[in-house]
Order: sequence, then C-alpha cells, then structure tokens
Amino acid sequence: MRVLLLEDDLMIGEGLSRTLAEEGMSVDWVRHGSEAEAALLDGGHAIVLLDLGLPDAEGFDLLKTVRNRGIDVPVLIITARDGLDHRVTGLDLGADDYLVKPFETRELLARMRAVLRRRAGSATSRLVAGAIELNTETHELSYADIVQVLPAREYALLHALMERPGRILSRSEVEGRIYGWGEEVESNAVDALIYSIRRKFGKAIIFNVRGAGWMVAKS
Repeated sequence: MRVLLLEDDLMIGEGLSRTLAEEGMSVDWVRHGSEAEAALLDGGHAIVLLDLGLPDAEGFDLLKTVRNRGIDVPVLIITARDGLDHRVTGLDLGADDYLVKPFETRELLARMRAVLRRRAGSATSRLVAGAIELNTETHELSYADIVQVLPAREYALLHALMERPGRILSRSEVEGRIYGWGEEVESNAVDALIYSIRRKFGKAIIFNVRGAGWMVAKS
C-alpha cells in the first residue's frame, strides 16, 4: 500500500516513513508546499497523511484544491493545531479524520486502518474475497485451510487486489500500489511476489488474465 506523507519536520517525517515501511507500506514523503499539490494530484496513493503547516503552503488550501478537483483519496490530517475550529474546518473541507500531534504510532496506524475500512464499507480489520481473508491489522492471510503472516511486499500486493475483488489490476497499477517514488522495480518483481504467494497458498488464489493483469475472485 502506498502512502503519501506531507510533513515538513525532518525527525517526524523520517520516523513515520520508517514505521510505515515496517508495516509493509511504501511511503512517498514530501516536505515542501511547492511539491505537495503535484504529489496530491499524481494519484496512486491509498491514503494521504497531511500536515497543515507545510512551508509555502496551507494544508487546508491543498485539501480544498484536491476535493474541488474531484479527487477522493482518503486524507488523514496530522497536525499540532488542536483547536476545535481547525478540526471542524478540516473535516468540513473533506478530511476523513484529524489527529493532533504528538500522537502514538499505534493510534496513527489504527486511525489509518479505520479510515480505509470506512472507505471500503467494512466495520472490521478484515478484507474478504470469496475464500480469501486478509487481516489488515496482523497481515495474516487465510486461504484453503492455510494461515500465514505475509511479508510486507506480499501483503501490499494482496491488499491491492482485495480492495476491489473481481477487478483486474495491470502490472503498472500493481507496481504503483506497492512501490514508492524512486524505488527501483525489477521487471519480474511482481511475478516473483505472485509466485511466492501461490507457492504458499496454491495457484488459484490469484488469477492471471493474459495480457491484462491479475485479480482475485469476488466469490
């Protein structure tokens, strides 16, 4: 899962990038307002973590621009601004949640999961597609009486496919969901991940649609 982090503080940005990477996410980190709008409009991110106080940009303005352009990517505001008016403004402009600094990493991760669950129309930390069940909190995959915790990249790939069961994701779409900016992606990287997942759970867990990409079945 790709995350866009808009955060100017070096220490916070480095810490969050490291923590999210340990959770199996690819993080695109932007520190300046001049880059932030382009990053938001670029697309391909599952969720945006938005600090309101970027240099040369106001976070509320960025959020308003994104929503006015019809971009509905989930946005979680992370900020030191703790006033009620700020919280109300952020939510009214289209943020999905608002978290005040300082915060515990566990709470941030839980808020992110909750935002993504709401967007997916789910009340639990589980993605289900037919006989496949993926726990988004523990990264545990259950299929064909086999239960295993997936490594970070394999989890990211299954998460991308299971967000919309029955929809085909092309190679470029899969790569865009699990690799961040500047990461060198080998030509067979996705194939290697799929091979590893099939070796553990069986070939039928992921369907290959020749010339189009991959999918998991709805039922």
